[in-house]
Amino acid sequence: MHNSNDLYAYREGITTDDARASVMLVSLGGFVDAGHTQALLAAHILAHHEHQLIATFDADQLVDYRSRRPMMGFESDRYTSYDVPTIELHRVLDLDGTPFLMLTGVEPDYQWERVVDAVREIVVALGVDLTVLAHGVPMGVPHTRPIGVTVHGTNPALVGESASPFGKLLVPGSIEALLELRFGEAGRNVVGYAVHVPHYLAQLAQPGASLVALERIAASTGLRLERAELEMGAAKAAESLRSELADREDVAQVVAALEQQYDAQYGQVQRRGLTAAAEAELPTADEIGAEAEAFLRGLGDDEQ
Repeated sequence: MHNSNDLYAYREGITTDDARASVMLVSLGGFVDAGHTQALLAAHILAHHEHQLIATFDADQLVDYRSRRPMMGFESDRYTSYDVPTIELHRVLDLDGTPFLMLTGVEPDYQWERVVDAVREIVVALGVDLTVLAHGVPMGVPHTRPIGVTVHGTNPALVGESASPFGKLLVPGSIEALLELRFGEAGRNVVGYAVHVPHYLAQLAQPGASLVALERIAASTGLRLERAELEMGAAKAAESLRSELADREDVAQVVAALEQQYDAQYGQVQRRGLTAAAEAELPTADEIGAEAEAFLRGLGDDEQ
């Protein structure tokens, strides 16, 4: 078996002393990112904060090119470009000049355990005390209610007392989930934020969900992160949705049913926590969501 440090290399001239930081954000995708929550957040941070590429992973060892073929440009009679899959580590400065790390790129298809070992080597070498994850999950919730978050992590002190709508269940694995599990076994601090996105909007970009993730990250790390563009994007998306739905009585009925379900469950949080289902005879989240998806796919059909 190869050493895990064969998977990555620091850029020429970069030393571990140059790259030290106490916080690392991880954005490596996974089996779900409803509302493109994580993708929007990572792009926003790199676009609005000074950053430096300090290390790269060897994607040739980790990516299955045939299962997700990279795009290539072609003009007339020749190939002109190749969208190279990357996994990169950046050192980023917040608005006060405080450094933190961001691990971004495609989710590895292969060698997950070695990747986790490599990331653990990096956080130890660079003095990282807290690793932070954030992504969107599709939920049976209405877009007219506050965006919820499920907090998870390796230390109860990081998770806090926020109620979770989930009990014991099995979910498809991801590199980020494995990283959290293995880091916890090694006694390292990881906190994750699963932002609740209405599942009838899960395929659409939801900057409001990314803004909620950013706020949670800022609160848990003390980093001061730029937020104006996400705020404007969230306001624009909300107004666009209101406009689209203004004359759709059928959709309004579906959203009203989701609101009733949400409010009943929220009341249970206040009384017993989200451990029991509502007693009222309401449609299930999947039933409402499927109907809402069908309605919303038809938005704009009248204009065609």
